[in-house]
Amino acid sequence: MSGVMKRMGMIFRAKANKALDRAEDPRETLDYSYQKQLELLQKVRRGVADVATSRKRLELQLNQLQGQSAKLEDQGRKALALGREDLAREALSRRAALQQQVSDLEVQHQTLQGEEEKLTLAAQRLQAKVDAFRTKKETIKATYTAAQAQTRIAESFSGISEEMSDVGLAIQRAEDKTAQLQARAGAIDELLASGALDDQSGLAKDDIQAELDRLSGGTDVELELQRMKAELAGGPSAQQQAIEGGGAAAPQDAPQQQQSHPRFEK
Repeated sequence: MSGVMKRMGMIFRAKANKALDRAEDPRETLDYSYQKQLELLQKVRRGVADVATSRKRLELQLNQLQGQSAKLEDQGRKALALGREDLAREALSRRAALQQQVSDLEVQHQTLQGEEEKLTLAAQRLQAKVDAFRTKKETIKATYTAAQAQTRIAESFSGISEEMSDVGLAIQRAEDKTAQLQARAGAIDELLASGALDDQSGLAKDDIQAELDRLSGGTDVELELQRMKAELAGGPSAQQQAIEGGGAAAPQDAPQQQQSHPRFEK
């Protein structure tokens, strides 16, 4: 069962990865990466601002402590001038405590100043990288868009694009249906001419009429052939001579025919 589950998980991950590849647009991925880099740069800048704020607060505290230290020193000097050595000693003791705080704050101030310089340098480097990535991103997006347009044009010309393939299939179906209808019409005409099918419109010819039409067509062809031969020979055809001879002899034969028949008297 564990092997089957591992195989199912692998198949699912493979199909999911393939679906993600089809849905992924490199331009959107580049824009998303650029957005994340901008967010990171903004965080670094906020970090620089926070460190600078802390440094500035320490500077204010240092100035305040240094002012108090200078004041205690002045008070101790005045107390000593007035013969109040105890007050002078107390003022100097407090000044010493303040000086310890000043020393600690100066160490913290130097540490924060170093962190601020590091973050500022990191922000500058990150800004340069973000600017370079933005330029490269726009170049890649433009190249990808141009390649995509060229691919679509090439697919359209070759007929393998989805839109053009649908048009090609529609044209092919129309041509196939037209050829099928033409073939069916021709087959029906042949069947009607052969008599295998009856013409229900009543305009079809019977077998005798079809035979007469065929003979008449053959006679016309023969007459036309004889005429063409006579034209090539340069004289009248034999058929025309026979017709002319028959027309001239008809009046002479008529009296003979009348004489040959006996007359009956009433």
